[in-house]
Amino acid sequence: MTVKAVPRKAVPALVWDDVRVTYAGGIVAVDGVSLEIERGGTVGLAGESGCGKSTLAMSVLRLLPTSAHIEGRVLLLGEDVADMTWGHLRAVRWTEAAIVFQGAMHSLNPVRQVRHQVAEALELHRTSEFPDSTARLRRVDELLALVDLSPAKGKAYPHELSGGQRQRIMIAMALACDPEVIIADEPTTALDVIVQAQVLDVLRNLVRDRGLTLVMISHDLAVLAAVCERIVVMKDGRIVVQGDARQILTGPVHEHTRELAAAFPVIGDPASRLVASGEAGAGHTAPAHTVLEVRDLTVDFRSRGQKVRAVDHVNLTCGSGEIVALVGQSGSGKTTLARTILGLQAPTSGEVLHEGRPMPRRRAGLKAYRRQVQYVLQDPSASLNPKHTVYEAVAEGIRIHRLGGGDGEGSDEHERVVRAMTRAELTPPERFFSAIPQELSGGQRQRVVIAGALALDPTYLVADEPVASLDASVRGEILTLLLQLRRDLGLGALVITHDLGLAWNIADRVVVMHQGRIVEDGPVEQVLLDPQHDYTRSLLKVVPSKLGVR
Repeated sequence: MTVKAVPRKAVPALVWDDVRVTYAGGIVAVDGVSLEIERGGTVGLAGESGCGKSTLAMSVLRLLPTSAHIEGRVLLLGEDVADMTWGHLRAVRWTEAAIVFQGAMHSLNPVRQVRHQVAEALELHRTSEFPDSTARLRRVDELLALVDLSPAKGKAYPHELSGGQRQRIMIAMALACDPEVIIADEPTTALDVIVQAQVLDVLRNLVRDRGLTLVMISHDLAVLAAVCERIVVMKDGRIVVQGDARQILTGPVHEHTRELAAAFPVIGDPASRLVASGEAGAGHTAPAHTVLEVRDLTVDFRSRGQKVRAVDHVNLTCGSGEIVALVGQSGSGKTTLARTILGLQAPTSGEVLHEGRPMPRRRAGLKAYRRQVQYVLQDPSASLNPKHTVYEAVAEGIRIHRLGGGDGEGSDEHERVVRAMTRAELTPPERFFSAIPQELSGGQRQRVVIAGALALDPTYLVADEPVASLDASVRGEILTLLLQLRRDLGLGALVITHDLGLAWNIADRVVVMHQGRIVEDGPVEQVLLDPQHDYTRSLLKVVPSKLGVR
């Protein structure tokens, strides 16, 4: 291992001294930030996308793009990182500070076993302690045990692991060379509540047992408060408030911090139930009629010669103007059920009915059916063609179904695109016509996806984790949009989520799925406030809350 340049307790772990980071075009991402983190400290960086928190954290190991211009000093264990040679910086990465990136699936090599990827850091920083591959793989087994994974998992490829297991592999990789500082960038985003709790437990235990210095980045104050002693809130590149995690979460003083805290839903709090303007109040009357019905549906897969049952004799009804939240852990069968409802996956047995008629099986009939039942995918960045403009993205479905006569102003296509974008609150639509996805915020990209669905005048939406990776305030805007579509168009939605807070925000009904079966189904107040099934209770038990901070 690299010898530390300074005595371990002589100086703080991290210091940002009047740091200013400017990108090409004069965009100021970090504006005069001064912050000190003592050794063994746990600090959460909070704020919405674009506030500068990730830029600030990535400056520690000089991982910012070459277009970034940095002023001020960034000190790691007493050394100014700007003065480090590339050779010294390479030695410092992994050994003194390491980063756990947000998207584990995108960070891991899909064609290498994960144990070799964890061992890569040991190979790059080869020492007498781990001189050969055998010694390095033994160390990998120790690291996997630290993050509560069996050595057998090391032989898996990334796609063979769950989201939580992949995230733990990333943590094991960061720990490989025994660094003092760990930077975790949104380590639990898009994980279900039980896996999120497991990953947070791993981080808590590592901080306690190994005396790590932890900097954790998130837009969710409750997640930060579950692990960190101190929270630093940023906005527009500046620190607006910092202090004790419990006080920040439960008694925020600064207006922006109050907005972040208020955006976090508290299950059981009537104020967390979102209502579209013009609606009488939270909750919704019984649907006028059933739009979608699933009868005794079963879906089987073959995996390595064995049958795996993903959906197990499911019955479900979804009504007009009704928002149904389908909740459960990753692997519970939620997305497979949704894909089967949309005709993207053939059922093994059972049937799906739309407006009382069986879902068509032939291509032409299925195409017409999918116009009526539209899919809103989880990741708008993956859903949108990066080379297509917003106009082309929204008009794509119109052209596939041949609903518009030309694309010029005044044409039916143009009117449909304008109407759909207006309904999705991309206004004025003309402002966004020529934009490409990279030029939009996460919330705007999700609105483009929703506009593309609305352009076909559907009778029902199936939305798969529609706000999983969005900031708290943007998430609230998208959820309010779904409520407004129900109010204005009578449009119902099946919202697939692992987030019980989202279900409390907008759902009329909650359906809980576990191991392919529906174990609980009822009004949101009944299921979330008086759960009858042990699995539902286990989900609710691990939801981060204002009462559950350290």
